[in-house]
Amino acid sequence: MTLLFYNVALLVALVAGAPWWFWRMATTRKYREGLRERLGRVPKRFAARIATGARPVLWVHAVSVGEVLAVTRLVKTLDALLPEYFVAISTTTRTGQALARERFGAERVFYCPLDLPWAVRAWLDALEPRLLVLAETEFWPNLLHGCFRRGIPVAVVNARISDRSWPRYRLLRRLWRPLLSRLSCVMAQSEIDAGRLRAMGCAPERVSVAGNLKFDVRAAGETEATRLFRTKLAGLRLVVAGSTLDGEEAALLDAWPQLLDADAQLAMAIAPRHPERFAAVAALLDRSGRAWSRRSIWSATQSEPIEPGQIVLLDTIGELASVYALASVAFVGGSLVPAGGHNPLEPAQFAAPIAMGPHYANFRAIVEELRAHDGLRIAPKEELAAALAGLLRDRPAAEAMGARARTVFDRQAGATDRCVEAIRAILAAASGPERQP
Repeated sequence: MTLLFYNVALLVALVAGAPWWFWRMATTRKYREGLRERLGRVPKRFAARIATGARPVLWVHAVSVGEVLAVTRLVKTLDALLPEYFVAISTTTRTGQALARERFGAERVFYCPLDLPWAVRAWLDALEPRLLVLAETEFWPNLLHGCFRRGIPVAVVNARISDRSWPRYRLLRRLWRPLLSRLSCVMAQSEIDAGRLRAMGCAPERVSVAGNLKFDVRAAGETEATRLFRTKLAGLRLVVAGSTLDGEEAALLDAWPQLLDADAQLAMAIAPRHPERFAAVAALLDRSGRAWSRRSIWSATQSEPIEPGQIVLLDTIGELASVYALASVAFVGGSLVPAGGHNPLEPAQFAAPIAMGPHYANFRAIVEELRAHDGLRIAPKEELAAALAGLLRDRPAAEAMGARARTVFDRQAGATDRCVEAIRAILAAASGPERQP
């Protein structure tokens, strides 16, 4: 009955919102991209693979860039330890899709269907997955119900319930309980997350704390951007501002004169979180009057050095993590504005001194662990310039702080192995003689 009400409400919302969606699809590419897959059309590459009786499927769903980064090592470990399975990866966002195709190969990456009964049914019919693995808390009623009706186990890895979403989940926990109680395994990031998931209706004996997969994230290797930066910096130090949101680039530009007072031999790389904002940030840099350039126009044959005081707009996807390796100081965005912050582990793995704003609810456990070991500085917008300048002036203290952050990163690793072990146990329990690959 709950699912019926959900689908009726979903249909009403779709009909009511249809004019807006049609307008967005007509004017914005990201709303059109992958639409056929989202509505249930299975690409030929999957249909052909299934028709030939190829390996059984493990379906891993990662919403966007952050989740794709988190499951990268998990997917590669599953590939290595379970070669008898075909690991297919879905994403929701265009940027997540691009990164997943780069990391895993386009032949096994697709857009997750919208939570419409016919779209979900088409993909389940095509893939016939032996297991669905959800990253974080992508709980979609029709997708879950479709799996349970077919006897497909569902595991959740890196599960978390943010402070922002917890009141809503708690209010609707009676509606969620019938679905969440049937999850085969829920591997939470922290004890707080585990407690919330149990309170929402997950079977207590199936919830465990595996840790955060993002502690296992390693940069995929040195990118072309890192090599070009290293050559073009020619001895300059680099401030890397990653995953910035609207309002944060302006704050960094306001802070820039004070940072140059702390170290005149300095350059800055700004990497906006969302590609659709590249043009807006470029316009802001134009108005600032500062010398700046775009990473996207660099080439291996272009040898002009970066000048002291110059700003580089990192307008590419998938290169930020490795560029952090060059950071004398790293600022992690989404934290000066109330957006929940982004992942400080990307710079921590390189022992970069890290500064963030006070809004980090989406990564609370990670940030608090780093703060407990003095591996990170928190500064509101009005104190950002002083915090960054202080790290630039006191190099020994900054390097020691970066080393502590790297120690935390290394000590917390292991979530991937725990998740893989749980997944293998689920597959072993679910595979009868007739379902052996």
